[in-house]
Amino acid sequence: MSERTSTHGAEQEELDLTDPRLSHFEIMREGARRDGIEIVHYEPPFPVLGTKAERRLTRTVSLFFLLTGLASLAFLVIYIAWPWRYESGSGDDKLFTPLLGLTLGVALLGIGFGILAWGKKLLPKEVSIQGRHDGGSSETDRKIAGSTIVYMAEELGFKRRPLLGFAALVGLAPVGVVAAAPLVGGLIKQPHKNNQMFTTGWAPQDGKLIRLTREDGTPLRPEDISAGGQLTVFPGIEDGVSNKHADSPTLLIHLRDDDARTARTANEGAGHGDFMWGNYIAFSKICTHAGCPASLYEQQTNRLLCPCHQSQFLITNNARPVFGPASRRLPQLPIEVDADGFFVAKSDFTETVGPDFWERP
Repeated sequence: MSERTSTHGAEQEELDLTDPRLSHFEIMREGARRDGIEIVHYEPPFPVLGTKAERRLTRTVSLFFLLTGLASLAFLVIYIAWPWRYESGSGDDKLFTPLLGLTLGVALLGIGFGILAWGKKLLPKEVSIQGRHDGGSSETDRKIAGSTIVYMAEELGFKRRPLLGFAALVGLAPVGVVAAAPLVGGLIKQPHKNNQMFTTGWAPQDGKLIRLTREDGTPLRPEDISAGGQLTVFPGIEDGVSNKHADSPTLLIHLRDDDARTARTANEGAGHGDFMWGNYIAFSKICTHAGCPASLYEQQTNRLLCPCHQSQFLITNNARPVFGPASRRLPQLPIEVDADGFFVAKSDFTETVGPDFWERP
């Protein structure tokens, strides 16, 4: 044994770290002394191991982690198998989001309470004072650091409390899957194949063109909209006015003669010469910035305003953005009038609807 001076000036014996009788705690405490750290208070939660109180707390913490695992698995089952598409009425689809929120909340609460109970009731209470030093670590310091890590793992109690380790593994593993589920789920469906973003409710069905209808489903004739007026129209199909076709609301505008000529010239320049019918023009109401409804039409300036972030689109110039954060024009719906005198869509939108960020040049 040799003598050394502690950081507080008191002489203490330096332990022989090769002594096999030393415990990991003793090596760790000696290493702390050599590194200028004094453990001024150390209190194990259970001086006598294996008591009823310790086993009861172990079961409680394990229960929290197992509850986390069950809630996480329930989240995954609901996310994968529960009906989520909106249907009118009071179906199971109305519970999809609330159940996801409930199960995720229970899982996070289980983690929080489990860690808190573990840290406050099962880990020892320790107060240390540490001084800083410069320089690299010696071989002895590395041995001390290794023993410190092993000691910390022992103090977590996995070895003495196998139920706790099992519960932590079983309970926390599904949480990682929960975090990955929305990311992986969003990649399962190929976005470039006839999905909602690239096919709306205006796509012809069985070769039949889709009529433009009011919210109540009644079709529209040209005389229903006065010059300078506008109306939100929906595809005249089943569930045309529903979340199923939330990408389909369109603004049908009856331009005045001078404005119609300007718009027609702009259309021809963009290759949309046949998209208008007379003085009538139609554009998607889904803002290309963040997907809000661009529905405030100012007929004097022919600007369409999105109320969310103040983007403005010039209707007489292919709905080009002229103000605000939007950088892409609103898609135009090609329209005509059928043999019965009602407005129909000649085809679906020829451009993607909404804020399709990954499609921007």
